[in-house]
Amino acid sequence: MIREIPVIAISEKVAALVQTANFELGADVVRKLQEAYEVETSPIGKDIIRQILQNAEIARREHWPICQDTGYVVVYLEIGQDVHFSGGSVIDAVNEGVRQGYKAGYLRNSIALHPITDRRNSGDNTPAVIHFDLVPGDGVQITVLPKGGGSENMSCLRMLPPAAGRQGAVDFIVDCVDRAGANPCPPTIIGVGIGGTADKAMDIAKRAILRPVGEPHPDPDIAALEDEILARINRLGIGPQGLGGSVTSLAVHVETFPSHIASLPVAVNIQCHADRWQRARL
Repeated sequence: MIREIPVIAISEKVAALVQTANFELGADVVRKLQEAYEVETSPIGKDIIRQILQNAEIARREHWPICQDTGYVVVYLEIGQDVHFSGGSVIDAVNEGVRQGYKAGYLRNSIALHPITDRRNSGDNTPAVIHFDLVPGDGVQITVLPKGGGSENMSCLRMLPPAAGRQGAVDFIVDCVDRAGANPCPPTIIGVGIGGTADKAMDIAKRAILRPVGEPHPDPDIAALEDEILARINRLGIGPQGLGGSVTSLAVHVETFPSHIASLPVAVNIQCHADRWQRARL
């Protein structure tokens, strides 16, 4: 049976989610930051994490943005194949939700109209970047990820030769974080995509940061890879906000996809400590 969903419901839900995402840090992130505070060896680093936690609590309590950069809104729509939308365009509805949510929440607008010829601000934080996935069922799952520019700018992609293997992939990922330094506002969450094509690797790297922070990959071999990369990153000494310390990243999340026999794509998408995302179902 086909279920009809009016697109205005998409707008309303997106408007609510973009505000909640910007005001409330997830319990998983808070828990990881609290753990990081306990193990951080640098007094300055420890104090920075304390301030990050205090800032998150104030933002949640007062409905203020966790960060002044309220992000480029990335939206993932998992649409049940038995859903029919009525009342207009789903893409327009998502952008209207972003428009309404950013206005109602007094959130900063950060989108330039054209990356080269016209850097004027769009004035409403649209358009969003929208990903569609068709899934079984008659519901819609909406995930919003307001991605800050500082961390997004540190994204990396390398098309390694297959002979580079596991070690080559690990070395590239760690080097990417090392070169990023303080720019992505550590402590960070590192999303990694290995396999597929260049665009697929970048896609799954970003999706990897939507996993609850520190939750290991279900494949034990991939989970061990995550632990190895995290240990190496935290030995870099970059530390909270790049001022030195033992906690540069809170977690590494690796996702994989089958690749061409001649390719080994490795993508890194870094998320700052303001790991903001929210999800809801219709």
